[in-house]
Amino acid sequence: MQANWDDVRLFLSVAREGGLSAAGKILRLDPATLGRRMTRLEDTTGTALFVKSPQGYALTEAGTQLLARAEAAETAMRAATASLPTGSESLTGQIRIGAPDGCANYVLPQVCARLSARHPDLDIQIVALPRVFNLSRREADLAIGVSAPTAGRLTVQKITDYKLHLAAAEDYLQASATIRMPQDLKSHKIVGYIPDMIFDRELDYLAHIGVARVPLASNSVSVQLNLLRHGGGVGVVHDFALPAAPNLVRILTDKISLTRAFYMIRHEADRKNTKLTQLADDLSAGLRQEVAHLEATLT
Repeated sequence: MQANWDDVRLFLSVAREGGLSAAGKILRLDPATLGRRMTRLEDTTGTALFVKSPQGYALTEAGTQLLARAEAAETAMRAATASLPTGSESLTGQIRIGAPDGCANYVLPQVCARLSARHPDLDIQIVALPRVFNLSRREADLAIGVSAPTAGRLTVQKITDYKLHLAAAEDYLQASATIRMPQDLKSHKIVGYIPDMIFDRELDYLAHIGVARVPLASNSVSVQLNLLRHGGGVGVVHDFALPAAPNLVRILTDKISLTRAFYMIRHEADRKNTKLTQLADDLSAGLRQEVAHLEATLT
């Protein structure tokens, strides 16, 4: 008996998420309902697709084989629908963009708002998380990274460089010891990432500066920025975020200046998806323009 494609689609989520609860949240289905659908799929295929345990659903050998075939079918379907003429250049459907929270908070909203105005039938979702996105599990359609991945079936294109500098609130600087040299930082509280939660070595800014202790730390860029805004100390800030915090002042700009880059990351299987390619190109162009605009306001 031939399997129902909708059941196979649900199977993809359960296989990628490793369980009913996690997949159910993404699919917006009750885990019990999802479990019944997986049982139906196993009955249809006549084989066990999962090893079920309290820890989750692990694929059997047959399940692994079905996953490979289902992913190939999914890719073909995405490519086929993307190539269909629409009579308009306007994009439709849903797109999910994964991005580190600095980009997601201070650059992506402006870019995506403009994209939404140009493509009113396009639903844009921004997933802001301080970690690397797994495109193979379809956590996002596109991901923006701060380093170029070297493993996995991915296509990677550099979007733009961006600058970071030390900054602190004006009130904090007026009430604290003067900072003229990098060694003066030893007498100041430092705001930065939680050391063991830095998910990419490119974000280890303070190690580059030679700072070991971080009295005020967060895994979130926006939380770090708010700690600085409220006089928490001195920290490394994206130049593009500073217009959102006008009471922050850059310091030691002639001695400490960091450059990092954003990368557009896509699953290799989506290369023939013309609509996704168009969106990736538009998104990259918008990010380059917005970063340049925000940084230019500081000169």
